[in-house]
Amino acid sequence: MTVGGADWIHVDVMDGHFVPPITLGPVVVGAIRQATPLVLDVHLMIEHPERQIAEFIKAGADRITVHVEACPDVPAVLQAIRDAGAHPGLSLNPPTPIERICPFVHLIDLLLVMSVNPGWGGQPFVKGSMERLSAARAMRTESGTSFLIEVDGGIYPHNAAEAAAAGADVLVAGTAVFKDPDYAAAIRALRGDSPDAHPNA
Repeated sequence: MTVGGADWIHVDVMDGHFVPPITLGPVVVGAIRQATPLVLDVHLMIEHPERQIAEFIKAGADRITVHVEACPDVPAVLQAIRDAGAHPGLSLNPPTPIERICPFVHLIDLLLVMSVNPGWGGQPFVKGSMERLSAARAMRTESGTSFLIEVDGGIYPHNAAEAAAAGADVLVAGTAVFKDPDYAAAIRALRGDSPDAHPNA
């Protein structure tokens, strides 16, 4: 399974507590792992993510991203992800100040800037998210770190290039890809507007 030429598979995991919907768990991640060699970028939108890290990595997750809002002890959770053999990432919701992740920039391999409020696909891109991407890039430069900046939510061909120019290294595209019966064409459209970023479904 290549999903039309995507570089990564972004997997949204929701628990019905941190966000209202309930989605999938390690069993499904394991099935995806069996179907593709692509990087599995697992986004845990769950409370107490430290309880689930080992199972998702065992299932085949290459990257695990947790929410700063959901972790009482962020450094411990990030270290647990790294110790288990995956790349740790940290995400924050649109209302959360970008400065919230300042103490943790040396501990992460990826910062996920949510450009919608997490929970449902197809939402419009939240105003101010481009500025947050630029702030994240400035933070990375000032701290001398090299984490990837990922953006998730409301990414379409019309704003992909702008998001990449603002600072995004990785674009997560769900509805923009899966609403089109031709996944490859949808991903090419994203790449055409944003050749330096990596649209992921």
